[in-house]
Amino acid sequence: MAQKFSESKYPFMRYFIGDVRDYSRLEMALRGVDIVIHAAALKHVTIAEYNPYECINTNVIGAENLARASLRNGVSHVLALSTDKAVSPINLYGASKLAAEKIFIAANNIRGTDPTIFSVVRYGNVVGSRGSVVPFFKKLLIEGVKSLPITDNEMTRFWITLQQGVDFILSNLALMQGGEIFIPKIPSMKITDLAEAIQPGIATHEIGIRPGEKLHECMITSDEALQTVQMDDRYAILPSFVNLNAWKCGVETAPVAKRMIYSSETNTEWLNTNQLTKMIDS
Repeated sequence: MAQKFSESKYPFMRYFIGDVRDYSRLEMALRGVDIVIHAAALKHVTIAEYNPYECINTNVIGAENLARASLRNGVSHVLALSTDKAVSPINLYGASKLAAEKIFIAANNIRGTDPTIFSVVRYGNVVGSRGSVVPFFKKLLIEGVKSLPITDNEMTRFWITLQQGVDFILSNLALMQGGEIFIPKIPSMKITDLAEAIQPGIATHEIGIRPGEKLHECMITSDEALQTVQMDDRYAILPSFVNLNAWKCGVETAPVAKRMIYSSETNTEWLNTNQLTKMIDS
């Protein structure tokens, strides 16, 4: 990154070696910073299950450190990245991200007269990201496998491209008032359709759900729906103390149906194999 965006050409760029576990280093790094997008996390489910202390130290203690350092430095906006696995979590990774969400939302309560506001973005699987199923399937095909392993033929997931994720994150900086959890309206896909998109006609075989894995992912529960408004392209879960009709972000909003559940299984928008192929190729 430093080679592509050199400090001589982009004098506002600075590059630090550090760790979110190190509060003093974070406080130093945030001097003069207006906006923080918090993406640091230990995000692999099985690794987190095997190394719980490390997961907690990075995902929970690191989140607290960042919130404190942001307040200390008078940062304007802090937007933290979360995951669908934080909703009704069944693994430590999801539980740690739920705790991180709570830390950033609650940080709005302790800021006093400080200008810093905190919000969260929650979304699903990123196409082609490290550790995701797309590069894994491609690796197996290069190795010459004749059948791809499928966790469960009924499994569904939310799906978003890296560019869509980046655009969504940045667009919420203009909407956030402090305390919201923003969720994009994105399509679902079946794992079996993904395998077909990567290699048409490929055989598949079920291997069973791994420990800590869900058959379907949920991004808004029926209880959260009571405090949720929707826009054309996204939802916003508002803090419990905010009146749905009083919250203004500059665009038109409306409360969602009571007890609505936003799940990859019951989603109204789905990707077919052709759409998945185009998304993977891009």
